[in-house]
Amino acid sequence: MLRFISELPQDKPIAGVHSVPVLENGNLIMVWDRDEQALTTIGGRVERGETLDEALDREALEEAGVVLGKERIPFACWYWQETNSYTVWLLTRVESFLDMPQGFEKTGYVVMNFPTAVGLVTKLEGEGERSRILTKAGQLTGRL
Repeated sequence: MLRFISELPQDKPIAGVHSVPVLENGNLIMVWDRDEQALTTIGGRVERGETLDEALDREALEEAGVVLGKERIPFACWYWQETNSYTVWLLTRVESFLDMPQGFEKTGYVVMNFPTAVGLVTKLEGEGERSRILTKAGQLTGRL
């Protein structure tokens, strides 16, 4: 179940972490997931021994060749009953771009404004959790 937050949840483990990276001009970055066939936020599982920041940084590099800034604002979480854990979403800034690594599940990134991202995701998937996450992130940045 999706809920919006202002702090990281403390009652259960956080097993997944995603970011909505925002550029200086207010646009955001999303990635195309080859397996899921969906436009998605950057992120994935937290590996054993990793902090949330380390996982977020690793996923951003693997999936988009993006270096994230240090400011991370938690704004959404999804509770997975099957694993009794959370996936969290953080609003971040893009610090820089590197070459995108080859061989990962994402095939590239897309830069767009928040209204376009919400519209595209809604058109591809219908109104759902991903569009709600993007809408909340856009509201927090003042771009929606």
